[in-house]
Amino acid sequence: MSLQLDTAAQNLLFRDARTANTFTDEPVSDEQVQAVYDLVKYAPTAYNQQPLRIVLVRSAEGRERLVRHMNEGNRAKTAAAPLVAILAADNEFHEELPDQFPAFPQAKEVLFGERPVRERSASFNAALQVGYFILGVRAAGLAAGPMTGYNAEAIDKEFFTDGDHSVLAVVNIGKPGERAWRERGPRLAYNEVVTTV
Repeated sequence: MSLQLDTAAQNLLFRDARTANTFTDEPVSDEQVQAVYDLVKYAPTAYNQQPLRIVLVRSAEGRERLVRHMNEGNRAKTAAAPLVAILAADNEFHEELPDQFPAFPQAKEVLFGERPVRERSASFNAALQVGYFILGVRAAGLAAGPMTGYNAEAIDKEFFTDGDHSVLAVVNIGKPGERAWRERGPRLAYNEVVTTV
């Protein structure tokens, strides 16, 4: 009883949830995706930088452009998923900081004036947001199929022509289909992960 979240919600978000590999053809609406975003946008990032950017791939033309850059094992399921989201880090997130982090608006120049520093911070914080996004998809009663098997450089050039974004994950989204799940992989035990000093 150490957790405040009820058991059903714990199971929905963590214990029963897995990476989905097949989906039904039931569509995922813009309203569902907006509800996911409107929930997960409150999760923390350093300096409230919020570098995650999301491209929803809905059109046949967009899907074709994406699928050709996926690794062979990810192509069919990406082509068939009801919705695919490309999740990327905006390496120019600092432009928003004066509004998004008013406690220290100078952070834009003082902390993130140099591109390599921004890229490292954007990558880490947007990766956190990828995790939040996946949990948000589960909270909406949908399944997520996150993947990193793709040609990142090609996807960046195809979908982010400004050169200021770096893809972090491609996520298939929908209701799980037949044989959607693989066997649950093992997890490390608490005492294998946690030490106290």
